[in-house]
Amino acid sequence: MKRTKINILTRLETTPGQVLVKGWVRTKRDSKEFSFMEMNDGSCLKNIQIIANNNLDNYLEIQGITTGTSLIVIGDLVESPGKGQKWEIQASSVEIVNLAPESYPLQKKRHSDEYLRTIAHLRPRTNKYGAIFRIRSEMAFAIHKFYREKGFKYLTAPLITGSDCEGAGEMFRVTSLSPSDVQAAGKMDFTKDFFGQEANLTVSGQLSAEMFALSLGDVYTFGPTFRAENSNTSRHVAEFWMLEPEMAFCDLEGNMDHGEELVKYLVAHALEFCEEDLSLFFQFVDKSLPGLMDTLLNQEFARLSYTEAIKILEKSNQKFEFNVAYGIDLQSEHERYLAEQYFKKPVFLTDYPKGIKPFYMRMNDDEKTVAAVDLLVPRIGELIGGSQREERLDRLENRMEEMNLPRDPYWWYLDSRKFGSVPHAGFGLGFERFLMMITGVTNIRDVVPFPRTPGNVDF
Repeated sequence: MKRTKINILTRLETTPGQVLVKGWVRTKRDSKEFSFMEMNDGSCLKNIQIIANNNLDNYLEIQGITTGTSLIVIGDLVESPGKGQKWEIQASSVEIVNLAPESYPLQKKRHSDEYLRTIAHLRPRTNKYGAIFRIRSEMAFAIHKFYREKGFKYLTAPLITGSDCEGAGEMFRVTSLSPSDVQAAGKMDFTKDFFGQEANLTVSGQLSAEMFALSLGDVYTFGPTFRAENSNTSRHVAEFWMLEPEMAFCDLEGNMDHGEELVKYLVAHALEFCEEDLSLFFQFVDKSLPGLMDTLLNQEFARLSYTEAIKILEKSNQKFEFNVAYGIDLQSEHERYLAEQYFKKPVFLTDYPKGIKPFYMRMNDDEKTVAAVDLLVPRIGELIGGSQREERLDRLENRMEEMNLPRDPYWWYLDSRKFGSVPHAGFGLGFERFLMMITGVTNIRDVVPFPRTPGNVDF
């Protein structure tokens, strides 16, 4: 008889017949005549019930099955007479692949997020984290789908770089020199290093994306970035993923239009294709999420300048931990006030003072501000950060001189402003922050499979 291999209940409208399933036991109870097992293969939120009759040859072995045990089950998929489930499997064969010991750390109770971070290799087997990482997978696919439909080209930007895109200096050094080489010299001699110069893990693929946008048109890069920022907040990790589109012949307004379209597309995709997994977060994590989703989808995002935002914050009578003044880099509390309390929807802030932004942002006519843009969203704060890039060679060179940036390492970047330069713009969207926004998860460590933080590189 033909056996159909199914992913557990992902095809809810399947038909009865003999099936093959492979997965892990969530719970189990025994009677004299039957063993009832809840089994999940990770494909969806729901389990499926396996009924093993005592006439099976290995029934005594089946009675010893524990939570966490991996199984291969063959049996008849039949409509279930029990409540809360449409199908169950009446097993004709139960093969124990690996019997989990009684010390299996995931039992039928709610575990804290803090505890689950200590067993990150097992937490995807829980309902919450299985849902998180299925959503993460689907949203990564949605990003590629969105850009394919818009005709963008995908760029795999280098992870090892000699450039500091953000100018903050918080980068991870990459070297082949041994500690003894460094100690003997008293300092690092980069001419003897693998690349013959200082190299670091990238903080952004933007500079590479700009080069390709000035050759192929609209492009995007989507991959891991790294910050050696000694921060243990709920919003920071050392390794995280960034989506960075770059668009040729695009100005700041077009950049904002694109960002708004992207966010609305991704939210709509999540609601359509992650409905079951999102329902867990709507019900148990944050009951306000459906309202936020509706706002993201159906309201036009606000747009205003940094200067206007400072005036709103100064007149708010709100007590902030960090004082508000023109020229500051806005803190999360300021961003969330604007998005959550004042506008009650996403907000684009534009035209920041040049002193708090990187060298590559286009200088505005006032010579004091640059064509920068941040998208602030409720609950998260900054989701997107971007700008129109400075396409004028003389202005770019002047800005680098102001910031004491050496020209030699950026010779190729300056070259792009000589040979057919055009206005172009782009931004970076923090993928993990987007996931936090749509799931209500408040700690970035919980939307990263194996988070890297100061003092922690486990798993």
